[in-house]
Amino acid sequence: MDTQLKIDIGKSAKILKVLGDKTRLTMLKLIEEQTCCVCEFVEIFQMSQPSISQHVRKLRDVDLIKEERKGQWVFYSLNHNSEWYEFLLPILEQLPNQQDKIEELEKKGTRITCC
Repeated sequence: MDTQLKIDIGKSAKILKVLGDKTRLTMLKLIEEQTCCVCEFVEIFQMSQPSISQHVRKLRDVDLIKEERKGQWVFYSLNHNSEWYEFLLPILEQLPNQQDKIEELEKKGTRITCC
């Protein structure tokens, strides 16, 4: 008998729909091991702040990311306490490393522009 906890198909479909976007998947891979703020995402993706905020909201709404305020800035990281964390990990393991994007920010001097 299979005793492993099963995930609701409807909820899984909702999570997979959120993950079905290249920008959001890249964001998750970027924050897999570090925090990033919206201003850094704006620089990396060359998108407007409102567009980035919409992506962040969708990830936050399904509890995949958490936020931490530091002064007026908000930093995002993976939510290791999310019920979806174990579901997300094998997906992230299959994605290519995105560290080059962080290194490019550091070279430009824009890695920590908001702190």
